[in-house]
Formats: sequence, C-alpha cells, structure tokens
Amino acid sequence: MGSIKEDVKESAQATYETVVYELRSWLQFVRETWPLVSMLIIAVGFALWLAKPAPPGHVLMASGSKGGSYEPITREYVEFFAKNGVTLELVETSGAEENIARLADPKDPLQAAFVQGGLVTDKHTERLLSLGSIGYEPLWLFYRNDFINSNNHMSGDILNYPIAIGGPGSGTHRQALQIIALNGLDTSNQNLKEIPTDEGIEAFIRGDVSMIFMADGMESPNVQKMLQQKNASLKNFSRVAAYTRLMPYYHELEIPQGSLNLEANIPDIPLKTIATTTNLLIDKNMHPAIQLLFLQAAQKINSKRSFFSNYGEFPKFMESIIPESEVAKHFYKNGTPVLMNYLPFWLAEFIDRLFILLLPLFAFAYPVLKTMPGYRLNRARSRINEVYGALKFFEQQISTDYNPESQQSYLETIDSIEKNALALRVPKSLGSDYYSLRTSIDFVRMTINRLGSAKQQP
Repeated sequence: MGSIKEDVKESAQATYETVVYELRSWLQFVRETWPLVSMLIIAVGFALWLAKPAPPGHVLMASGSKGGSYEPITREYVEFFAKNGVTLELVETSGAEENIARLADPKDPLQAAFVQGGLVTDKHTERLLSLGSIGYEPLWLFYRNDFINSNNHMSGDILNYPIAIGGPGSGTHRQALQIIALNGLDTSNQNLKEIPTDEGIEAFIRGDVSMIFMADGMESPNVQKMLQQKNASLKNFSRVAAYTRLMPYYHELEIPQGSLNLEANIPDIPLKTIATTTNLLIDKNMHPAIQLLFLQAAQKINSKRSFFSNYGEFPKFMESIIPESEVAKHFYKNGTPVLMNYLPFWLAEFIDRLFILLLPLFAFAYPVLKTMPGYRLNRARSRINEVYGALKFFEQQISTDYNPESQQSYLETIDSIEKNALALRVPKSLGSDYYSLRTSIDFVRMTINRLGSAKQQP
C-alpha cells in the first residue's frame, strides 16, 4: 500500500513539475517575443473586425400592401429565417414608393423590401443595394367588358370611365401614371381614382369603377380575385414592343390563349402585357450574413417555375440602376458556401468571408511566425554576448592594469558578472553557449586568484 501511495505521489509531483516547467517556458517565450506576438494579435483582431462576426438576430422587412403578391412571399421568408435562428419581422406599408423612401432613410430601421423595377431614381441609389430580381411583376389592366370596347388600345376615351390606379405610394399607382402619361393623357383627370388595390377591386365589382390597374404577380390574391370575375377582361397591350423600347425596365410577356381557363378558353386570343421585375432591395449597411440568408431564401422560394418564368430563372440581376451587392455577386458566381451544409448559417458565412481575409493575414503572419524561433534565439544569444562583452572587457582590464589592493573588488566584479549569467533564461539549443560562458567566468576568476597569489609571494 505504501509503495502505491509513493508511486502516486511521485507521479503527481512529476506531473506538477512538468506543468510548471512548461508554463514557465511559455511565459518566458512570451516575454522574449512579445513584440511579434502583439503584432499577430493586432493583425488577427483587425481581420475579425473586418469580418463582422456577429449578425443581428432581428431584421425588419416591408410586407407591402394588403392582398398583394408580396404578402405570401414574405411570409415564406419569415419561415426560412426562423429555421436559421433569425427573426424576420414584417412591416405593412402602402407599397413600393414607401418602401424605397424608408430604405433610403438612414434613421428608419427597415432593412429590406420588394420593389418594382423602374421606381428607383438616382437620388435613392446611394443608400440602397440590390440582391437581384426574384420574378416578373406584370401590369394588369382589367376592364368591364360590358362597358368598354376591347379594341381601344389607350386613347383619350379611356378617361371617360372611372379607373382605379392604386393608392398613392404604391407601385401600381406609379406604374399606372407612367403608362397614362406615356400615352399623352392627362394624369390629373378626375376619373383616375387613387384608391388601394383591394378597395379598387370592390369598387370594380360594384360597378363604381370600370377599369383597374394592378402591378402585381400572377399569384397575388388580388390578381386571382380579378381573374374570377366574369365581367372582367384583360387589356391586350398590342404595342408592347413600343413600351419596352421607351421604358427599358419593362419586359414583354405573353398570356397564351386558354392559359387562364382552358375549359372556358380564357383568354380567347393570345394576350401581350408588359412587366417589371420584383427586386429585393436592402439597406446598404445590412450585415453580409443577413444578405446571404436573404439570397438563400430567394433561391429556395423564388427559383420555382411560375406562370411567367422557368425553373431556376430567378433570382438574378436584371436592373442596372441599383448598385449590386458584393455578397450577391459572390453568391451568384460561387453559390452557397459548402460549410452551410454542416454549420449554422452565420458561422459558416463568417468562416467563408474570413477565408478571404486569411490570405493576406497569412502573408503577414507566416514570416512573423517563422521569425519567432530565430527571434528568441537571437535575443538569448544577444544577452549571452552582452555578458561575454563585459567579461572580456574586465579580463583585459585586470591583465593590463592589475592592482593587488583591488583584489577583493575584482572578485566582487566577477561574482556580479556570474550573477548576471545565472539570471539568463536561454533555450536548450544555446546550452553549449551558456555553459561556455560559465566556464569562461570561472577561468577569469582563477586568473584573478592566480595573480593575487603571485603578488603575495616574497
């Protein structure tokens, strides 16, 4: 039993001494190389600061007007964000123009919104970034087929009927006024009813308005509701090519014959319409990790096949006036970072961005790390050489000008030099240099004693 206790005690003592020795070695290493260590710490800290490692856990996004196509899409985004541990809060707005104004306001906490192409002006681009377009947003013009001749393309007679053009601040309102103005019609006509789209639909059903403009996606509840109205027909934009030439942000789309209702053959002829794109705009200060999360959501939710787009057609960049996010450019070129399949999104995205910073960091750190062992050896060798220099100077002094009366002073000096040598902490690789120094000190001491003995002899 006693032998076992002694073995345990000896093992514990050996472990303790080893740990203490290693700690002292590391502390000594840090003391000797602290300038280089400090440079590395500063460089790593600077890289971490550039990488912005802490994305926010709460983001505000505009949901758009009630009954629009943005509502169901944004709800899918909310679910996607929640699965990745981020709260996406939806903020109801009057529409695209309000979304743009709020995103462009540096004091407004709103950070993301869907906006129709062609609505952003140069004065807004300073504060905004684009993550790309997520789909087409057609301009629908429904008319009561019992009141209006379908052959009327867009003449002044159209203003003889009350037309719902969306509420002020909405994309529908802005698009409708642009189309009306482009046809040389009076945009201040009293028959232009500036009312929200959902109210305009009810007015159309009651017969209070004879036409209604809607800039919205095919899946919009408002559009679907209008397509169910038997007395509602779609306007054919026969001059669609002219619109797309005059306003480059418009795209030409076709509604094939019977595609809305094959059984009833609606429409009974192929129809053409114009469409902008729905753009995902963000505040330029949005954290890169959140930008990536929006892009992943868009790729999952908006890449599906729809009535007007093919599978995988969206998301992509289609509007040139809005500055493109660098995060989005990297995403469209390289796809989702591989680490996203194994790590939480923010950590994987952080590592992915940090990798870009590692190359210059490595270019800086490698020579520093490579220098450390040599730096420590050079510092230790320099201290040994300092003691050697003092010893050599002292030896020359006593060799050329020995004074017997200073014998005790000589011995005190050599003891002081030896004390300095004993205080040195040197790596094992310089052990031979260190003990050579100790031997040289003993040699000089013996020289002092020999000279003192010689002077005392008669």
